[in-house]
Amino acid sequence: MAFSVNTNVGAMAALQSLNETSKNMATTQSRINTGLNVNSTKDDSAAYTIAQTLRGDVGGLKAVTSSLNRAKSTVDVAVAGAEQISDLLNQMKSKATEASDEGLDTGSRDQIKQDLTSLKETVDSVIKSSSFNGSNLLSATGASQVKALTSAKDLTATLDVANQNFEAIATPLDTSTVTDAATAATFKGLVDTAADAVKKSLSTLGSASRKIDGQLAFNSKLSDVIEGGIGNLVDADLAKESARLQALQVKQQLGVQALSIANQAPQAIMSLFR
Repeated sequence: MAFSVNTNVGAMAALQSLNETSKNMATTQSRINTGLNVNSTKDDSAAYTIAQTLRGDVGGLKAVTSSLNRAKSTVDVAVAGAEQISDLLNQMKSKATEASDEGLDTGSRDQIKQDLTSLKETVDSVIKSSSFNGSNLLSATGASQVKALTSAKDLTATLDVANQNFEAIATPLDTSTVTDAATAATFKGLVDTAADAVKKSLSTLGSASRKIDGQLAFNSKLSDVIEGGIGNLVDADLAKESARLQALQVKQQLGVQALSIANQAPQAIMSLFR
C-alpha cells in the first residue's frame, strides 16, 4: 500500500461512514420526537399523500359530527318541551273531565276553568321556550325544519326533522268556551285531539333523535378507523426506533474513533525519515 500525506483514503472512508451514521441518527431522532415515521413527502411520497387525504376525511367527519350535535341539541330540546306539554295536556284532560260533571256547582266549575287557563298558558310558554340556538321545532315562528349533514362528501345528504307546529295544536284549546258541563265535555274532546297530535309528534321527534344518535355513533367509529389507518401509514414504532438510536450512538462513537485512527496514519511516514 502506498503512503501519502496528500490523500488519506482511510480517513475519507471513515468520514463517509461517520456522516452516514449521523444522518441516520438525525432521522431516528426526528421519528422519536414527532412520533412519525413519515413526517414529510420526502420520507415517503405515497404514504404521505394517502395520509393527507385521510386527514382531510377526518376533518370532514368532524364537521359532520358538529352539524349532527347541533341538530341533536335542537331535537332534544323539542322532545323535552313536547314531553312537558303532553303532561300538561293530561292534566287539562283531567280538569276538563271534572268540569263536565253536571252536578258541579258554578263556583267549582269556574275554579276548574281558572286551572285550565293556567295550564293552557303554561303550554303556550313551553312552546315558545323550546328553542336552541334560535331554532324551535315546536313553534310556527321557529325553523321550518332542522337539517344535519350526514356525509362530508355529499352535502345534499342530510337528516331532516320537520317543525311540529305545536301552536296549531294548542290554538283550539280556548278555555273561555268552558261555561257548563256540555261545553266542558266538548273542550275535553279538543284536549284529547291535541294530546293525540302531541303523541304523534313525540314519536317523530324521538325517532329523529335516535337516528341522530346512530349517525353520531357511526361517525365516531369511522373516524377512529380512519385515524387508525393513518397511524398504520405514518406512525413510528418507538420501541424499534429507541433500539435503533442506541445502536447508532455506539456506531457513531466507533466512527469517531476510526476517523481519529485514520487521521493519525500519515504520521507514521515521519518514522521513515528518522
